[in-house]
Amino acid sequence: MSDSFFSGFELDLRLKQAIEKAGFDEPSPVQQQAIPVALTGRDLLVSAETGSGKTAAFLLPLMHKLLQKTVEQERAEPSSTRALVLVPTRELAIQIVKQCDLLASCSHLKTGLIIGGNSFKYQQAIFRKNPEIIIATPGRMAEHISHASCDLTDIEVLVLDEADRMLDLGLAEDVIRIANNCNGSRQTFLFSATLTHKAFAAIEQDILDNPEIIKLNAGRQQNGNIKQQVILADGDEHKDNLLSALFERQEFTKALVFCNTRAQVNRLCGLIRYRSSAEKPQRAGLLHGDMSQEERRDTVSKLRGGSLNIIFATDLAARGLDIKGVDLIINYDVPRSGTDYTHRIGRTGRAGEEGLAVALVSSNDWNLMSSIERFLKVRLERRKLAGLEARYKGPKKLKSSGKAAGSKKKKNKNNAAKMGINSKKTKPKKSGKSESRESSEGDRSKQGFSPLKKKKLV
Repeated sequence: MSDSFFSGFELDLRLKQAIEKAGFDEPSPVQQQAIPVALTGRDLLVSAETGSGKTAAFLLPLMHKLLQKTVEQERAEPSSTRALVLVPTRELAIQIVKQCDLLASCSHLKTGLIIGGNSFKYQQAIFRKNPEIIIATPGRMAEHISHASCDLTDIEVLVLDEADRMLDLGLAEDVIRIANNCNGSRQTFLFSATLTHKAFAAIEQDILDNPEIIKLNAGRQQNGNIKQQVILADGDEHKDNLLSALFERQEFTKALVFCNTRAQVNRLCGLIRYRSSAEKPQRAGLLHGDMSQEERRDTVSKLRGGSLNIIFATDLAARGLDIKGVDLIINYDVPRSGTDYTHRIGRTGRAGEEGLAVALVSSNDWNLMSSIERFLKVRLERRKLAGLEARYKGPKKLKSSGKAAGSKKKKNKNNAAKMGINSKKTKPKKSGKSESRESSEGDRSKQGFSPLKKKKLV
């Protein structure tokens, strides 16, 4: 076996053979830091950016631990599933299964997939076969626990991948319930893009045991391989035209367009298919939660294979989707948080490749985009498309009081003088009606009411 940086890790020989077979050479920073600690048996709490190689960082030490038990020992002491990996989405689960099968190609380790959208009875049969590793989404795994379909008492390693996303989806209760059904002496790994989520305190206390904390970023570091731009728009109709123009003028191989709603995804996919030109045809597909698992898998497979070159998606595709060749990300709708923005654009610029991320920003999106820039501590590059420049230039700055206000007042007086108008205020004659009103306001003041005040125009 040829020498590589991975040979420096004390991994099982069968894993090293699979690594060489897969063509892996040098480990990423998260792998360099996490694998040696995980091999000591300690729990891990890891923060690392999307696309940094987290999957291998937890799979390699996990599989090494399982391989230390020989086949003969397993036959003498048969056990149920020994490792469980929980992830927030079906797409990420399917992707990890493929990576797991790749790394297990030179060993006897088997993997099972437990996600929503697949037959419940078929999954019960998977549990009965006792695969060494189960990759699952928390919701479906919790269902199987309720139906007593699985036995987790032999779990030696529990992994929570993209833990912050699971908490955002409200899956904390399911995650804790699943962990409580696992072997209490297990080793636990928690991987996340950020460790600032407010629910992490409860998760750490209930699930982790004196973990080693590894932070490769603060959740805000930007991938230097991704060029980020903002194009101003006057509304959705203008955004539609900008989107069409980007596909016509921008050189790209594969693109992901993110929207905040499923209805928007459906509308835009149909629009771009309709506008596709013969000179530069666009083969568009869509990806969102209303689709069946088979439809979602088919869309991703077509983008990977090249029969599609554009996918319109909700945030369902923002995490875990790793497709080689995606070099253009368009945020048609600005995401609702800086973390979501980071994960969306993280679908490009992976593994050292170059990528472009473009956000279409109208007046309704400005505050969101500004908060994202503050979160990332950067100012994104402004870009214009010739012939499609927006009338909207950003919010107008309000003039501060003082010198500017004084000069405006002086200017108004001069204009009044030129027009022959007396600018001095004259006290109007009081009529009975106005006297009655003043008397009324005075009475209200005595009763504890404050007189009405005119609002100032800012």
